[in-house]
Amino acid sequence: MTDYFEVHGRDGAARLGELRLTDPLGTPALVDDVLDDAGSLWPTDRELPDGDDSRLTVLPHRGFPGGTEARIQEAFAVDYPDVDYPSVAVVSSESPEDHGTDAYVVSDAGSFVDHGAALVEAVVAVREAIPPDTALYLSGVATPRNVALLAYLGVDLFDTSRAVLKGTQGKYLTTEGEYFLEDLTELPAPRTAETDPEAFDREDCVEHNVAALEAELSIVRQRIRDGRLRDYLEGQARHDQPLTAAMRELDAQWAYLEERTPILREAELTAATEDTLRRVEIQRFADRVTSRYRNRFSNPLVLVPCSAKKPYSESKSHARFHEAIGWRAHLVSMTSPIGVVPQELETTYPAQQYDAVVTGRWSEDEKSFVSDVLGRYLERNEYPRIVAHVPGEGYREIVSRAADELDLEVTYTVERGAHPTDGASLSALEETLSGELKYSKREREHNTVRAVADYLFGDGAGDELFEGIRTTGRHPRLQVRDREGVQLATMVPQYGTLSFTLEGARRWVESLVPVNRVEIDGFVPHGSVLAPGVVDADEGIRVGEEVIVDGPKAFGVGRAEMFGREMVESSRGVACEVRHVEEK
Repeated sequence: MTDYFEVHGRDGAARLGELRLTDPLGTPALVDDVLDDAGSLWPTDRELPDGDDSRLTVLPHRGFPGGTEARIQEAFAVDYPDVDYPSVAVVSSESPEDHGTDAYVVSDAGSFVDHGAALVEAVVAVREAIPPDTALYLSGVATPRNVALLAYLGVDLFDTSRAVLKGTQGKYLTTEGEYFLEDLTELPAPRTAETDPEAFDREDCVEHNVAALEAELSIVRQRIRDGRLRDYLEGQARHDQPLTAAMRELDAQWAYLEERTPILREAELTAATEDTLRRVEIQRFADRVTSRYRNRFSNPLVLVPCSAKKPYSESKSHARFHEAIGWRAHLVSMTSPIGVVPQELETTYPAQQYDAVVTGRWSEDEKSFVSDVLGRYLERNEYPRIVAHVPGEGYREIVSRAADELDLEVTYTVERGAHPTDGASLSALEETLSGELKYSKREREHNTVRAVADYLFGDGAGDELFEGIRTTGRHPRLQVRDREGVQLATMVPQYGTLSFTLEGARRWVESLVPVNRVEIDGFVPHGSVLAPGVVDADEGIRVGEEVIVDGPKAFGVGRAEMFGREMVESSRGVACEVRHVEEK
């Protein structure tokens, strides 16, 4: 039972939390003050068995480096391994266990922190073994260069031990690396009043290193608040091969990251490096488009390039494409890093939330990824004709790779060296589609609602949930109603998702579509369901997904604020927000 640590915000595996001391500590954070003056920081009113008024309990572990275990125990002046409710446990990454504590200190962090694969394996092993709402502390390892990656992995607490040690050795730390003081002709990032390297001694170096670490943690916390820690890390980690290796090793830990990555967020996704291709959000979108989405139009396919403006249909280039096509073909955009985006999903996260670096040149990794996604898409969806209205050799190569693999014929409507928005190119596109029948606005809106349902809930969900519907409003803010006019759901334009009404929620529960169910105790929630009130939850639930809230006294619908397993295993925090609820 976690009494003194609570998670308030998440960005993948990274979290913003609060360590509830006399002066609450916002995490990720340094805990040196806690160790140096524990009695004044830790609450003295903690109730423990048999009148024990201990403020902190450490479960000892052999082999803790640097005397930190002794420092913890000395600082808190306690050593009670037999009490029922300890606060801190020291564990090894080789055999981590859940001790029911508020925080966990990893004893062997120094042995793996500088080795990418070993670091990832160790942190993931510990994080998976302990409850989600507990703080993870790696002692003696944090530097300005690696602390962003450690937080991205899921580490909450650090200390200045390594920064201080480096300073005493005359090593000047920055987010890009470390320098010997004697090798510096000027200070790269002075943190003290002294700026002359010759007068800058090792005591000044210690002061600078600690300040640089504190400053970097401030940036990390802000990036987590913004939902953009990964964007920052992709740029920062490239200064260091082990950090880049660790980030890529973490990307390979799909189950760990995917479970903790929301299906939507407000923050823009910046695609500035090829590492972006491995992000959960990118891989998840590509996987769902090629395994859940199904084209419902009988018209030809037209492949077009993406646009800088999002959603694509609001751009000038796509307005010209639509004018030439005249609703006689199904439009699918090709883009790096997302892959392919059917027109029905152009507002669905992250299709309208990303921004890519545009150079006009495709890397081999980009071409390989997008051609693979396009190939899987074409293999799943049949069209009477395929038209590629794309510029340049890069786009053509991607299309030809996918088409050749599937032995498909493609008509190209942009001459080599021409632009898709040229008059001749648009005329060629319009002429190619002459004689094709238009599809109606009603068909377009209904297919959009069903496509989004497929994407969110699984293959075939759109037909199962929204057979015989009416749509009102204007895309992308469509309202979905049944034949009698009862509202079932609303499209959420900023995320391209669906929000159910109670009637829509009941239809979902009664259908064959898998339900994201949160089982709660005997109460009627108003606004939020806290984790202690959750009896059970489907493990497949991800942050941001639509969920059914069901209990002995209430039935409701809302959005998840934790992933499914976290709802069940946590003792604090908001599990989900309830939009509509009725008392049974």
